[in-house]
Amino acid sequence: MSTVREGLPEGRYGLSADERSDRTLKIVGSVLGAGLLALVGWIGWDYVAGQAVSAEVIKFQVVSDSEVKVHLEVRKEASVTGVCTLISQDTGHGEVGRADFTFGQKESRVDEVVTLKTTGRATMIELVGCQAAGSAG
Repeated sequence: MSTVREGLPEGRYGLSADERSDRTLKIVGSVLGAGLLALVGWIGWDYVAGQAVSAEVIKFQVVSDSEVKVHLEVRKEASVTGVCTLISQDTGHGEVGRADFTFGQKESRVDEVVTLKTTGRATMIELVGCQAAGSAG
């Protein structure tokens, strides 16, 4: 009795339709994945490089119930005047102070201690953000 083969001999007639579809899907998926990765990278780079002014709170000291001293490190282009917004909160997370501070020094890195006036005892300082003077947002 002879055995009956279900398919074509392997490797004799090229790829089957399923194998061609799988290969096409792998190629399309790889191209789309690489494109998505490139897009995310570009958006990230644009966001980071587009920040004209950035800052970091180094430390803060609560001086009294109505005043906090905040040490800021501001990074900006030397020709840009930067404005940074700080808020302070009390133990109940209520806002007790908010102020904008302007940094017009002709340097790209500014270390400065600023004084934030508060309406109550602050327990936390938050840097809301920085931007170039005159820019919206």
